[in-house]
Amino acid sequence: MIRTLLMYLIILFSLRLLGKRGVKQLSIFELVVIISLGSAAGDPMFYKEVGLGSAIFVFAVVVGAYKITAYLVGKSKKIEKIVEGSSTYLIREGKFSIDNFKKEPLAQDEFFSELRQKNITHLGQVKLTIIETSGELSIFYFKDEDVKYGLPILPDDFEKRTEEIAEEGYYSCSFCGNTVKTKPTRKLICEECDKTKWVKSLNETRVT
Repeated sequence: MIRTLLMYLIILFSLRLLGKRGVKQLSIFELVVIISLGSAAGDPMFYKEVGLGSAIFVFAVVVGAYKITAYLVGKSKKIEKIVEGSSTYLIREGKFSIDNFKKEPLAQDEFFSELRQKNITHLGQVKLTIIETSGELSIFYFKDEDVKYGLPILPDDFEKRTEEIAEEGYYSCSFCGNTVKTKPTRKLICEECDKTKWVKSLNETRVT
């Protein structure tokens, strides 16, 4: 019983460390129960030395631990936040929330890929993006008339990032999405993140 409870807590903690993307579309509780019960059921299926009684006991402990955890989560917001985490803003007003983005194990390419699947071509089309506790992205768009100049996320455009600004216009920092209007210059330092790579901004509206 003690070993089962310890493994339950270890699995729960490990999944929290993996972050929201690691448990996408399934709650942490569901994954913990699936993994725990799957492990408990596996040994008796393959090894006749492992008695069915032991497996049944493990099942009872896991289900009991699940019920207790669910009860505590329902009763306490603090415990709920510790176990399930909270929703995190990744984009605000067309720019990355860099501090929040660092908290999530989410690669830029993967993130851009998900945005492109929503027919987004640049960050100036996006008012807010939130990663939910399930790992899903909630995206809120600017109205067409409010679309700003923003960082392009199409591969061909993004790969044109450079330090030297060749012509006057709007440019977006490739790291944080900060967008400025600037004149030609050999090097421009971003006021938001101190990076020096820029991409020519887009301001086209989103096609749905």
